[in-house]
Amino acid sequence: MEPLNAEDPVSIGPFRLFGRLGVGGMGRVFLARSAGGRTVAVKVVHAELAAQDEFRRRFAREVAALERVGGTGTAPVLGSDTEAESPWVAIGYVPGPSLRTVVGDEFGPLPPATVKALASGLARALVHIHAAGLVHRDLKPSNVLLTVDGPRIIDFGIARAVDTIADGGGLTTTGAVVGSPGFMSPEQVRGDRLTPASDIFCLGSVLAYAATGRSPFGTADSGVHATMFRIAHDEPDLTDLAPELAGLIRACLAKDAAGRPSAEEIAETLPVPDPWLPADVLARLGRHAARLLEAETESATGTGSTARAAGDPTPPTPLPSTASTTPRPPARRPRRTALIAGLAALAVAAAATVTYSFWPDLGGDGDGDGDGGKNGGRGGTGSASARPSGIVPATFLGAWEGVLQGSPDHPRETARIEISQGTPGGKNAVYVQVTENRMCMGRSRLVSADEDKVVFGESDVTTSVPTARCVPAAHQTLTLRSPDVLEWSSGAAKATFRKAPTGTAVVPARFLGRWSRIPAPEVYGENDERYTSQVTITQGPVGAPLVGVINGYPRVVDGVPTDEDWSCGLTSVLAGVGNLLIIGPHTRDTNAWDRECQEGMSGYIAVDRLNGKDRLLVYPMLDGEPNEYYRS
Repeated sequence: MEPLNAEDPVSIGPFRLFGRLGVGGMGRVFLARSAGGRTVAVKVVHAELAAQDEFRRRFAREVAALERVGGTGTAPVLGSDTEAESPWVAIGYVPGPSLRTVVGDEFGPLPPATVKALASGLARALVHIHAAGLVHRDLKPSNVLLTVDGPRIIDFGIARAVDTIADGGGLTTTGAVVGSPGFMSPEQVRGDRLTPASDIFCLGSVLAYAATGRSPFGTADSGVHATMFRIAHDEPDLTDLAPELAGLIRACLAKDAAGRPSAEEIAETLPVPDPWLPADVLARLGRHAARLLEAETESATGTGSTARAAGDPTPPTPLPSTASTTPRPPARRPRRTALIAGLAALAVAAAATVTYSFWPDLGGDGDGDGDGGKNGGRGGTGSASARPSGIVPATFLGAWEGVLQGSPDHPRETARIEISQGTPGGKNAVYVQVTENRMCMGRSRLVSADEDKVVFGESDVTTSVPTARCVPAAHQTLTLRSPDVLEWSSGAAKATFRKAPTGTAVVPARFLGRWSRIPAPEVYGENDERYTSQVTITQGPVGAPLVGVINGYPRVVDGVPTDEDWSCGLTSVLAGVGNLLIIGPHTRDTNAWDRECQEGMSGYIAVDRLNGKDRLLVYPMLDGEPNEYYRS
């Protein structure tokens, strides 16, 4: 922190400034205090950016999004004025050092238990950031602050607004890609559109840094482009990484964005001890808070930088820096063993219960390279420390599907359960159940597991189509009959389940693409060409809206077609996959929806051959004839 200079304002909005925290490409950041005495960081946009109307609009949207984040794992928005001559936003000041300072300058690599807690805290923050429609785009050690209550993510929102302008070629203050070379994602390197998965890759790099003291792709000392090339093409350097962290970090650093876990999945599977930091770091936080209080007191009594506001010609008294000025013994970098000992005296290290479906390299052949663990868990014999802790036998892991009513060729009610590794009490199963007019998804809590039986208890509903029509699944018992068959029961209901595909690309190639209705003049007569229907099936995971339908037909009045044509767009979530695709009830696509359109029921889709062509058959989940389509 530096004192204010003669060009700096003494107040912004209702906040009184008493120090300068930094200056960046997007604006200046001041330390300030609210009328109620709360310490805040006020970010003021540079004048050249404020002159851009498009930037102002995007900045206003970003500030609104930041307000929706709510401060969970981040710094809350306490005030803003996006219409001011120099737009600004005030954010709660986080009284803690950065991860880069703690690891790079003061303490060295952190112990595994602390890194797990760091991962959980940052993932929880990212859940809220992503839910607000933001992608951080610059998650790095210097943008992670450590506090007694957990980590905080800072410096997002403005960078995204500028990045959006730069994408259009209208503005860039640096002439470079937005992000920090050693902590970028492959998508950033390539200039692709960024999604929340980009932040997960950056999270993996941050966790690797916290655990080893270095970036997994090296620094920019060898050249920015060389670093970016390594991110896009090379495997990360995870030398010295503790085995219990390898699965999580490697999963986050997957080159394919679809192969990375979500922030929510990470947060749900990693416990947080209290206190979560080693003793030496906690002591550092106490010293930091004391210096901040001293700086505020100095400012309030007029002995600091704000004295110049009263016309005092003498130079302002410098505010204390982040380094203590009190004489003390030379600092040393404690060894990792000392940090672990300090943590052990304060908290119990929690084992990572990581979702099996999303962590690569969970098995392994014990040599540390992780190659043997790709999609491990099914009969693997790798090191226990290299896979997540849990009690579920490997033969149960993965997805299973069955028909509860009807037959495998003509189902009337289906269910699917995807089981990941976990411990009793953890919600490590995702279920999907589809009936004629309803689709319910949720998570089930593990009760017990042995070699031939797994029992799940209470569940939470996560998705209901239609809305609010589902109730939580009852207890479910799964009994293994063979490596590919198990018996499922829930109350009086029983069914045979079989192994099913899982992952982010489960739709067989024969279903993919666009299909058009086969003409049926024998049904629609001379108006047949006005009765149109197109089905588009895309690739993705179970639970995603992968099936889209657009139907067109003439409006009929008193049984007579008029000249007016209607258009009805529908979307369905994929709920099961195998020889058939199981889809949930059709819901409206508001981009193509007229007042006489109706939402549909659940269904299933098959592919066969007719007249030497692939034919798509879309059945309702009841006794009825299918709609027929050829490839467009």
